[in-house]
Formats: sequence, structure tokens, C-alpha cells
Amino acid sequence: MIDITKEALSPPRSFLSQDAIQLFYRLLAVLLICAVLAVLNESFLSLGNILNVLRQASLTFFIASGLTLVVLTAGLDLSVGANVALSACIAGTVIHTTGSSVLGILTGLACGGIVGLLNGIMVTALRIPSFIATYGMLWVLNGLTYWYMAGETLHGFPAGFRQIGSGYLFGLPIPIYLLLVFLGIGTLFAQRTIWGQEIYAIGANPVAARLSGIPVARRLLLVYAVSGTMAGLASIIFLSRLNSAEADIGESLTLPAIAAVLIGGTSLFGGVGTVFGTFIGALILTLVLNGMNLLSVSANWQPLVTGIIVILAVWLDMKTRRRAQ
Repeated sequence: MIDITKEALSPPRSFLSQDAIQLFYRLLAVLLICAVLAVLNESFLSLGNILNVLRQASLTFFIASGLTLVVLTAGLDLSVGANVALSACIAGTVIHTTGSSVLGILTGLACGGIVGLLNGIMVTALRIPSFIATYGMLWVLNGLTYWYMAGETLHGFPAGFRQIGSGYLFGLPIPIYLLLVFLGIGTLFAQRTIWGQEIYAIGANPVAARLSGIPVARRLLLVYAVSGTMAGLASIIFLSRLNSAEADIGESLTLPAIAAVLIGGTSLFGGVGTVFGTFIGALILTLVLNGMNLLSVSANWQPLVTGIIVILAVWLDMKTRRRAQ
């Protein structure tokens, strides 16, 4: 068995340099989008709108950050939106039944984590491709949520609980503080821990990773569980923000989360990408959607524009990486 060293698990230096270049281009894109929107609409640079953009980007980031780890292993989790819906509805029921916000939050996180763990078991133990396993889970969760809610809507949560998604601290929305905390944790985990380096190694070459002694199955279980738990966290933020929960709450969340990961530079083939890049991807996506709303672009055109941006981002990323290699 081959010995594992930190140096062996680290991504090649050329990829790190390429990641830095890609990040620079994405930050440049953020500045360019902001400049264009500031010229086209004077309301864009208002403090209220900037805070709204950051808050919306944080909601996408919570889902996309966990998804980033899955994509780094060359996998995919299509069930994150449905996971958010089920976790929010169950957490909302617990809060209404017990009157305890803490118990509701823990239940939402546990529900999300269990769903993610089940996804990981299907991928590792049953060897079902992640795309198929999580697509099937999406339908299972949708069915369970619609059956569980039976057309009902939960609303009217405690004022203290609502502060999580709607409150302010020192003039900034609380979700932005949570964003900074989980951005730091996710970046440190992926870039500075041996587990994070093992996740990169699995995505780059799963056979070599297994021969090197990396417990591939356990690491995959971990990343799917983390992805599910982050979906559970997002369900709490949404529940608090919207002050209501219904079965269709997560239907529009999966594709933006995947888009944020891809726009942020994480490769669908695994082994390349960063959590910080996903934050930039979520920010770019939110800026574009915010700009279209400010410019009164029809909602019918917004999915088309989003899809084109995702395709362009992936194409440019693949082209520049091939050139660098």
C-alpha cells in the first residue's frame, strides 16, 4: 500500500495557479457586472439593494457550499432543493408542536443530514451513479413532502426564530454573518485539512486514491452527509426568512445551487474547484438576477439568461484549463 503524505494529496501546483487565475477573472466579472448595473440603474448601488444581493447570495451559497464538496468528488446531488423543502416542513412542525426553536433547528439539520447520508449510501454501498441516485431521491422527497403537508401551509413562527433569516446585527443581515462563518469553515476544511485533500484526490483519480489508502467510501459518505446538512441549514434560513413552509418551497433551489458551483469554477469532472469560488459564483448569479429584476426583464427570460451564463462559464473554464495544461 502506498504511503499517504500531505504533499502527495495536494493538488498539482499548476492547478492552484490556474485556480488563482480563474478566481481573478471571476472577481473581475463581479466588478464588471456591478459597473454595468450601476450605469443602467441608479438604485443598484443603494445600501438596501447591496444588502439584499448579499443576503440572497448567502441563501444560494448555503446549499451550493455542501454541493461543492460532492462535485469535487466528481459526483452530483440533485436532491438538495427537495431536501430543503422536507427539512423545512418537518422543522416547522416541530417548532409549532413543541414551541422550541432550538429543537426545530436541530431537527431540520438532522433531517437534511440523514437525507444526505442516504444519498451517500446509495452511491457507495449500492454503487448507483450519483446523478441517478440523487435524482431518484429528489422524487422520493417530493412525494414525502407533498404527502406530509397534504396541501397545508405552516406559518407564524416565534419572533426570535425569525431573526435568523430576517434580523440584523450591527446593520448587517444575520445571514451574511452566517455566510462568512461557513465560508471560512468550508475553505479551511477543503484547503487545509487532510480530509479536504483526500476529497480532491478522490475527484482527481478515485482508483489512485483508493490504492493510496484513502477510505473512499467513508469520504464519499462524509461529503454527501455534509451536503445534506447544509441543505438542512438552508431550510432553517428559508423557514425563518419566509415565516412559512409549504411543500413546493425547494422546487426552484436546485438549479441555482448547481449553477453557482459551476460558475464558481468547480469542475464537473472532479478534483478542481474551491468553496470560495462557489461563493463568487453565487454572487455573480445573484447579481445577474437582481439586475434583471431592476431592469424589469420578464421572469420568462430569466431562466434562459441563467442557462446561457452557466454554459458560457463552463465552456470558458474548460477552455482556459486545457490551454493551461
